[in-house]
Amino acid sequence: MGDNRNFLIAILLSVFVFLGWQYLVVNPRMAAEKARQDAISQQAGQTDAPAQSTASGGTNLPTPDGKAAMPGNVGGTISTIDMPRADALALTPRITIKSGQLDGSISLKGARIDDLMLHNYRETVDPKSPEINLFSPAHTAKPYFSEFGFIGAPGTTMPLPDANTLWQVESGSELTPTTPVTLMWDNGAGLVFHRTISLDENFLFSIKDRVENKSAGAVTLFPYGLVSRTDKPEGQAFFILHEGVIGVFPEDGLQEVKFAKMDDKPAETFNANDGWLGLTDKYFAAVLIPEKGRDFTARFSEDPNPAREIYQTDFRYKATTISPGADLTIDNKLFAGAKVVKLVDAYHDAGIYKFDLLIDWGWFYFLTKPMFHVLDFFARHVGNFGIAILLTTVLVKLLFFPLANRSYEAMSKMKKLQPQMEELRDRLKDDKMKQQQEIMELYKREKVNPLAGCLPMIIQIPVFFSLYKVLFVTIEMRHAPFFGWIHDLSAPDPTTLFNLFGLIPWTPPHLLMIGIWPLIMGFTMFVQQRMNPAPADPIQQQVFMWMPVLFTFMLASFPSGLVIYWAWNNTLSVLQQGVIMKRQGVKIEIFENLGLGKLFNRLLNRSDTTS
Repeated sequence: MGDNRNFLIAILLSVFVFLGWQYLVVNPRMAAEKARQDAISQQAGQTDAPAQSTASGGTNLPTPDGKAAMPGNVGGTISTIDMPRADALALTPRITIKSGQLDGSISLKGARIDDLMLHNYRETVDPKSPEINLFSPAHTAKPYFSEFGFIGAPGTTMPLPDANTLWQVESGSELTPTTPVTLMWDNGAGLVFHRTISLDENFLFSIKDRVENKSAGAVTLFPYGLVSRTDKPEGQAFFILHEGVIGVFPEDGLQEVKFAKMDDKPAETFNANDGWLGLTDKYFAAVLIPEKGRDFTARFSEDPNPAREIYQTDFRYKATTISPGADLTIDNKLFAGAKVVKLVDAYHDAGIYKFDLLIDWGWFYFLTKPMFHVLDFFARHVGNFGIAILLTTVLVKLLFFPLANRSYEAMSKMKKLQPQMEELRDRLKDDKMKQQQEIMELYKREKVNPLAGCLPMIIQIPVFFSLYKVLFVTIEMRHAPFFGWIHDLSAPDPTTLFNLFGLIPWTPPHLLMIGIWPLIMGFTMFVQQRMNPAPADPIQQQVFMWMPVLFTFMLASFPSGLVIYWAWNNTLSVLQQGVIMKRQGVKIEIFENLGLGKLFNRLLNRSDTTS
């Protein structure tokens, strides 16, 4: 019993430490960082001349020892004076991108893919809100783009295409899933570059480069590709979610570095001949997929620009020599879009090495991913992810029904023994050792395991975590509605008790956003708790008494879908436990205390009749 008490006290203290750290340390740090960024932006805006970035992507020359340097941190020049998006797009000639998923354009200057809008995804639940802006060109507030190019061998003076090269349209007038485009650039010294860009029905670009050597001598090139973005994703970073650089390689496996840990960190490199690398946030990603079987060096880097944080992933193939009259062909791919589970898995099945790891299923993917597929199955059949959560909860309850039954039977027996235990405590209140021995003998004589009641909670924890992860990381849950005021199951309940659920025109602080569903969850937890035998230790009794209140505050900031699951699971557990207690002849006092005894007994009698 003493161990149980210490365990519960440790849990309670951990919760308070977590909450204290969040509100006393993390939130002030975030506020200070935001103030710092605002100050930097303001200072940059007052600068007369634009500050330039450190490098032009793809123009770095190889080192003298013959090993090609990696591409620079940002292709082209980025000014800290921001232009409106439309003005930045108008600076260069463009070719339009149009599909069922994407709108955008390719800049003919640098042949950059730097303008992508996901027109099936909106910034908010309002269907009239702006489309998600994935890629943006240089000179905008947050440039984000992909670029492919070539680095010359040591001593090369021959012109090569870079961020300032103006490509010509060789064929195609618009990039669509059925009409690829081909660009061409002649360097005037014997090399002719052809780039064919195609797009599938979703988010996968294919970039095929062909280089003709019409010169009199051999030419050595280092082909490369990069994805670069300025600034971190908006919103708070969460420890259970990876946002940052990501890559998967056969030798090194999954590699992830969060944006926050990239700052001022030396570049990391990996050698491979298969795999992929890119930048990812919660729901969207831009990923480079080099040609399978061709050796390359991948790199994760951050440019320590004092005005802006610039993050980049890039790869560079080994040197390739093109003989006079010969051609070089390179096939690369770029994924730029939403991390839809079905699409990501389809690309994995089509041969992209372990592409399913793009979605952050976490360490317990063997629970998390099946949980998603069950939810997705129900949602496709009933048309609502909220109903799917309720049905999945019922399925889980049925799966563990025998185990939970044994647990609830043990708790019912414990409840039935409460009078005898109280008599023992009163009779032996001056002899704690003897009291414990007598209670243990009573358990043994009545064949009761006092720890059996913990099983429902132990069962619930992995299910709770896997559902939390699914709600948090899958884009399918983003903006998925339930009923009433719940318009987004992946967001917290927007109502709060402290402004009478919207009747008072006041927005309480984050800590006081206690919505209707968290209150329902707390009430069901309180009811379930009162059906169990009370702990013998007074400290444990106090802990258990305050746990529903504590969990109500804690879960108020969690996704509403998770709170709905917990409340529904508690309700089913109360009904299941009530049936067992009635069959065991144990009085259910909590409902009498709440004035709900007759109603609950009527429900139980109906349950007995139907069974």
